[in-house]
Amino acid sequence: MSGRIMVATYEGLCELKFVGDVRLTLSSAIEGFMKRMFGSQEVNAVVVDLSEVDCIDSTSLGLLAKLAIAANRRFGHEPTLVSTHDDINRILVTMGFDDVFHITHLPLKETGQLAELPEVPNMDEDQVRRKVIDAHCTLMSMSARNHDTFKDLVAALETEGQEESPHGDSGDTFNEINGEAGSGRG
Repeated sequence: MSGRIMVATYEGLCELKFVGDVRLTLSSAIEGFMKRMFGSQEVNAVVVDLSEVDCIDSTSLGLLAKLAIAANRRFGHEPTLVSTHDDINRILVTMGFDDVFHITHLPLKETGQLAELPEVPNMDEDQVRRKVIDAHCTLMSMSARNHDTFKDLVAALETEGQEESPHGDSGDTFNEINGEAGSGRG
């Protein structure tokens, strides 16, 4: 099953429900929604539901980590992450998601009327590379283990990007969402 992201906003709560096989191809839709959500004065809490996820890649996990960090800064508390699958729960804990999310293993009761996020047109190769680098840098910042796991991937992608377009922009959506300049990847 291909991946989908369903969203609803009600009573100050934003719910994101990830369904199926959640991959890099959904990253632009996630980022666009995050910008709109954090730009809204009506949202003051976030719940991310992974209970219907079959698989989620590391780039999507990096975007979830960005969402958690930005939500904590914006709202002053951790967002809630619902995960009912043992294999995904192990990945979340191993990667340190329990430090940035309040994780619950109990499924949500039916909530707001969910609508599917529209797909965003395909990105070019350089945009994809920048999104992957940015998401993995966020994961690397969460723990030494993540840093060791993803440092070679990030270095290879950064080298490849420099060879192809030495004057590209940073593409750092995390800092755009948080209203900061620069990449913060010292």
